[in-house]
Amino acid sequence: MSQILRLGVNIDHVATIRNARGGAHPDPVKAARIAAAAGADGITAHLREDRRHITDADIEALARDIDLPLNLEMAATDEMLAIALNHRPHAACIVPEKREERTTEGGLDAAGQHNHLSPLVRELRGARIRVSLFVEPDPRQLEAALSLGAPVVELHTGAYAHAVIDGDTAKTAELLEKIRTAAAFGAERGLEVHAGHGLTFDNVGPVAEIAEIAELNIGHFLIGEAIFSGLDSAVRRMRGLMDQARSAAGKAA
Repeated sequence: MSQILRLGVNIDHVATIRNARGGAHPDPVKAARIAAAAGADGITAHLREDRRHITDADIEALARDIDLPLNLEMAATDEMLAIALNHRPHAACIVPEKREERTTEGGLDAAGQHNHLSPLVRELRGARIRVSLFVEPDPRQLEAALSLGAPVVELHTGAYAHAVIDGDTAKTAELLEKIRTAAAFGAERGLEVHAGHGLTFDNVGPVAEIAEIAELNIGHFLIGEAIFSGLDSAVRRMRGLMDQARSAAGKAA
């Protein structure tokens, strides 16, 4: 069970802004350095098949130039496996990917894709890259991660985040309990449990309180908030809210 909750900052959408006009500004590496100085524990970047935001050159620069652990989000393809093995990031999080989606819409079906995922997980682990699977908070998917030999799962919090936005308190409570149950289920079986997707200043607290969760990965909201307050301020505030929630939960336990 984790007492210290890590923050991974996803800098994908710094590249989205850059790519809207072309050129080199704003620079994802600079964003990663600012996030590090503001209290981030790691940097996440998703290299998509269509390269809509992060590019191969960004991954090369991040792997070379930042001091924090790099978490490469990747689809379960031979192309992405080769890139991961070439750059050797600290971690690789396997996510579902559809070309037509705006963002990742749900968790990976680790149970249904066991035979496809197995050799990828094996090769990544053989290269000493920490493997995580981005899955729904569903015991069946966590059991599949265990079967595959993935040491980490990242629980998809998108449905919970949407319920908060919709003001549906009953649904919010139901989905939060599902995350809690999945986190306990995974931790009891030796998985390191992470969580992410759709987390904001307003909804991060209840997730951060879950003691079995070791890391939150947050991106789009922080980059959006940075437009108004700066990235340093946004990361520091998120870091503070996470720490406050975890501390309060520890005192109440």
